[in-house]
Amino acid sequence: MKLLRVGTAGAETPALVDAEGVLRDLSGVVADIDGTLLADDVALGRIRAAAEAGELPALDATGLRVGPPLARIGKIVCIGLNYHDHARETGAEPPAEPVIFFKAADTVVGPYDTVLVPRRSVKTDWEVELAVVIGRTARYLSDDEDPLAYVAGYAVAHDVSEREFQIERGGTWDKGKNCETFNPLGPWLVTADEVDDPQDLSLKLWVNGELKQDGTTAEQIFPVREVVRYVSQFMTLYPGDVINTGTPAGVAMGAPEPKPFLRGGDVVELEIEGLGRQRQEFKDA
Repeated sequence: MKLLRVGTAGAETPALVDAEGVLRDLSGVVADIDGTLLADDVALGRIRAAAEAGELPALDATGLRVGPPLARIGKIVCIGLNYHDHARETGAEPPAEPVIFFKAADTVVGPYDTVLVPRRSVKTDWEVELAVVIGRTARYLSDDEDPLAYVAGYAVAHDVSEREFQIERGGTWDKGKNCETFNPLGPWLVTADEVDDPQDLSLKLWVNGELKQDGTTAEQIFPVREVVRYVSQFMTLYPGDVINTGTPAGVAMGAPEPKPFLRGGDVVELEIEGLGRQRQEFKDA
């Protein structure tokens, strides 16, 4: 299923895109799309049954804002330097273990919302990423457990980063990762049953129409299974938590000088195979 939330910011309602691409209203079946729903097999079954029976009313998508596909996100765990080609372009050694940092849930905006270039920013960068959405509580997963059984679905994430804040200002990466609007998510949460292999997805990103990133999740240093298992050793993952799994080569930081960092007025488009497409205009804060 392709689940999404539509409407004005803070007042989104649940919806579904059916097999014919028609937007369908879910508000008569479930209250919202969040961790509580994703952990409830009965509620998910009601959605499937209503969709298959043709009981969901169509919505007019004209002028309708698409919000983040997930409400009340618990935490966003991010994996840094998780693509072989991205490590090479930045001159970094591939890490021996996953690099973990966090984004606050309030960085999340819709897939077509405006993204703000922070004040005093000179190195705002783009990163297309596969987002993994947790559907079952995962703690200390063992080697004989399948981590993908704890995944509710997948989405497109844009891990916008300010590289000077992240790298040159001391401390952790958090200052360059948690600026306002720095995590567009969506358009859909695609349930895990529709993704045959999370390690066989193409990722692309364009800036002002120019293709910048053209990668595949096959390049991940730590695949989704390993990432979910690894993270569960250090923290409990709850339904509605999100893991951003890293970005392939092609970011501004890895380009020759002068590096083409983002400015107000730039337009970024990105997509992941089967998970949808985003488009953001960047605006000075």
